[in-house]
Amino acid sequence: MNIEDFDYHLPEELIAQTPLKDRTASRLMVIDKEKKEFAHKHFSDIKQHLQPGDTLVLNDTRVLPARLYGIKKDTGAKIEVLLLRQEENDTWEVLTKPAKKVKVGTELVFGDGKLTAVCKGFKDHGGRILEFSYEGIFYEVLDQLGEMPLPPYIKEQLSEKERYQTVYAKEEGSAAAPTAGLHFTNDLLAEIKSMGVNIAFITLHVGLGTFRPVSVDTIEDHEMHSEFYQMTKETAELLNQTKATGGRIISVGTTSTRTLETIARDNQGAFNESSGWTNIFIYPPYEFKAIDGLITNFHLPKSTLIMLVSALVDRETILEAYKEAVNEKYRFFSFGDAMLII
Repeated sequence: MNIEDFDYHLPEELIAQTPLKDRTASRLMVIDKEKKEFAHKHFSDIKQHLQPGDTLVLNDTRVLPARLYGIKKDTGAKIEVLLLRQEENDTWEVLTKPAKKVKVGTELVFGDGKLTAVCKGFKDHGGRILEFSYEGIFYEVLDQLGEMPLPPYIKEQLSEKERYQTVYAKEEGSAAAPTAGLHFTNDLLAEIKSMGVNIAFITLHVGLGTFRPVSVDTIEDHEMHSEFYQMTKETAELLNQTKATGGRIISVGTTSTRTLETIARDNQGAFNESSGWTNIFIYPPYEFKAIDGLITNFHLPKSTLIMLVSALVDRETILEAYKEAVNEKYRFFSFGDAMLII
């Protein structure tokens, strides 16, 4: 398929720059994937579309304040560092800006010496390997010195760091938030659970490859980035039980979907306790093995994420839904409105 098949027109003013004060106040477009019909609601109405015995699957990854501003120890030149993923111990794969100033052996200083780093090597895509030194606990130092790595289409500063975290974020390690989950509050989750709907958690640490544009004309030639995932024994057993008793598995976000589909693919449609790296690329046509429904945000044109949602319904219906969302002035992307495909 051609990348242009997944393009749509989006006025820039519809890109949400700040989160709503009330997480559940976002709008919700509901798509009936069988009838190909749309309905316009609010996110708090999500309860109307869930049934006892269903299982809602949430990604409990926590976003690192992964953007650091420092200087070169020898020259004082300013350097920006973006943590991508932990290699081992205090060694991280990072992006640096300007990259050409960071060579093997370059020493960097952050926060008047609270954190230092030495460049140990290069990565194929232009990244660097940094080894950090500090006193205390790395994540606490990072929390003091780092900034949230908001997507490039968000131009405004975030006043509260926690608004780029889900209320259930727990496992440190993401370079970006699983944004479909930003709409939930603890109260809403408690209401959903009281209805007899199960709540399950998986972990997928979101990489910046999520925002990497598809640079090939033919989407089958696109190479997906790898991301680390984990599923507990408890979650695996709950999901297997849900399927066995006729309940639906409803994934919150494309990150949860990619994790569930990876595990189900590797286990003949079942789930088990597992962890590893996934680079699964879901685009039409694709036979879903794990999920029955999806809660997601509205995604960038020509992105792998709009391809994934197109695989769950069909490309024409999704593009029609996006056109309607533009006409209805929905808010788009990370801090924007939501879609339920059921």
